[in-house]
Amino acid sequence: MQPGRYTELFFLDEATALAAGHRPCAECRRADYVHFMRLWPGRGADDVDAVLHDERLDGRRRRRHEAEYAELPDGSFVLVDGEPFVVVGDELLRWTAAGYDARRPRPVRARATVLTPPSLVALLRTDRDALVPLLHRSATATPGS
Repeated sequence: MQPGRYTELFFLDEATALAAGHRPCAECRRADYVHFMRLWPGRGADDVDAVLHDERLDGRRRRRHEAEYAELPDGSFVLVDGEPFVVVGDELLRWTAAGYDARRPRPVRARATVLTPPSLVALLRTDRDALVPLLHRSATATPGS
């Protein structure tokens, strides 16, 4: 860590970083950072970080949001029975530190407890071509392989 510079964070994949309420690094992921910032017109990194911080935390507690499953784009994280799952098409994939390891059907008519901050859920709805893959390769692995 470099005091006073930035926080070194590493995530399983882009969807996990967004669910944690973080934007791409301006230094090590410059192209993704520039593209990301274009989606936040008129705001600097400090303003974006402040919005994400407010959406991510309520004091020291993690904020959760509610939304209809049908409204959630791929890459959104939800909480199911106390465990994090990522939305991918008509499925939910259970997150682990090593990758995604279980699948279940995405509910058709239900409300979700959403972990991904609302502004980042909105960003996931946009047409964005990130350099870093949105999901870890385990998300596309064939079950049992």
